Amino acid sequence: MVDFITGHYAYWFTIILLCIGLYGILFKKNLVKKTLGLVIIQASVVLYFVAIASKWGATVTVIDDSIPVDQVAQYLNPLPHTLMLTAIVVGVATLGVAFTLLMAIYNRYGTLDEQELIEKIQ
Repeated sequence: MVDFITGHYAYWFTIILLCIGLYGILFKKNLVKKTLGLVIIQASVVLYFVAIASKWGATVTVIDDSIPVDQVAQYLNPLPHTLMLTAIVVGVATLGVAFTLLMAIYNRYGTLDEQELIEKIQ
């Protein structure tokens, strides 16, 4: 049992991050905290994809003279890492837009509390 837990630590950490992010989204009333919950969920998804793409003993995808080219199992697949790098960049841009919108909401209504905003809008 201990070997199963320690052998899959990246997946357990991903699940913990996912739960923290879901808690932030579902139970926090402040929109900034909800946005941070979304960022934590995104980080857990990125961590999950990086964890499933990693291989012990493999190397980066650069031709190495010590590893024959026909042994492709010795190399890492660069596609998941590239996709997650793109996801990180898109996530940072989206976070910037989200915080800009939150600043506009705060300047207009004077609060970022979800219930107060619903009452002021109605």
